[in-house]
Amino acid sequence: MTDEGDADVLVRVGGSLGRLTLNRPKALNALSHDMIQHLAAALAGWQDTPDVDAVLLDGAGDRGFCAGGDVRQLYEQIVGGHTADTARFFRDEYRLNSAIATSAVPVVSVADGITMGGGIGLTGHAALRVVTERSRLAMPETRIGFTPDVGGSWLLARAPGRLGEYLSLTGASMDAADAIYAGFADHLVPTTRLDALREALGAGADAADPAELVLLFDDTPPPSGLAQAREWIDDAFAGATMAEIVGRLRARPEPEAAEAAATLAALSPTSLAVTLEAVRRARQLPDLRATLAQEYALVTWFVTTQPDLVEGIRAQVVDKDRSPRWQGEVSPDAVEEAFAHTPALPLWES
Repeated sequence: MTDEGDADVLVRVGGSLGRLTLNRPKALNALSHDMIQHLAAALAGWQDTPDVDAVLLDGAGDRGFCAGGDVRQLYEQIVGGHTADTARFFRDEYRLNSAIATSAVPVVSVADGITMGGGIGLTGHAALRVVTERSRLAMPETRIGFTPDVGGSWLLARAPGRLGEYLSLTGASMDAADAIYAGFADHLVPTTRLDALREALGAGADAADPAELVLLFDDTPPPSGLAQAREWIDDAFAGATMAEIVGRLRARPEPEAAEAAATLAALSPTSLAVTLEAVRRARQLPDLRATLAQEYALVTWFVTTQPDLVEGIRAQVVDKDRSPRWQGEVSPDAVEEAFAHTPALPLWES
């Protein structure tokens, strides 16, 4: 195999397989802007390459595929007044998410270990999405006063029942069985078989396509905890407003419902109200591209107008006091303002 590109992203071609490996294991492969640009350039270069039949996207190390974007850098850009740089980061990230989803060369993603936020944007839109027994997937943006993005609301909106509301609002994590059940992944492949899968993808292994190859190595997942919790989740998270959702949770007898209510009570009211509306609006959108456009407007609104985002990152990542001081209750007008926001930097135009 040949190695090219930046050290933070390993770009290799072996046999008929193009391989992209996120290579910041000490940072759980958190995404920088440079990494996004290198991933996008490599994927674009393989679209018309006859020798590359599939692309494998994975992460270095055994702790995580990708912990998301670099939120400390996001914090520094916002407080430093460099929000134009932030908009460029999100623009290029979302374009990459769309490119993965529409790639003419099938992308096989391996979300082994922690996979959150921006990591979901990479793996969740691939043609074949592999998880392992170590996988933990989540969209935890509300924990920092933000909202799910990278096409996450497209996946959340299409999860069974009201799981989209539950997962997006609470930031709850999913194991492999949950991820498959919720529509964030397709196959469970044990970590002991990953190397064999990579070799088979590179060699072609006489199979018609990558989907047939993955089936040679996958396992049947155990029962999903999310599936078993659908009764109380669907009942509570069908509430029309955040107040009604919390009220329904508190009225349920399940301890997990009470825990969810306590989690929501500690989060940013603005983040929760916008996220609830975002997931429900995403159910009516026609495709991933339209959802990314909705998300882009929302995240640039948060970055340029909402102090809760900076406060959430400060409390969770910078000072780590875990005591954010959120703004007060959010008005319906503020939610409408968020969805009416027009980003200064367009998403799709150059």
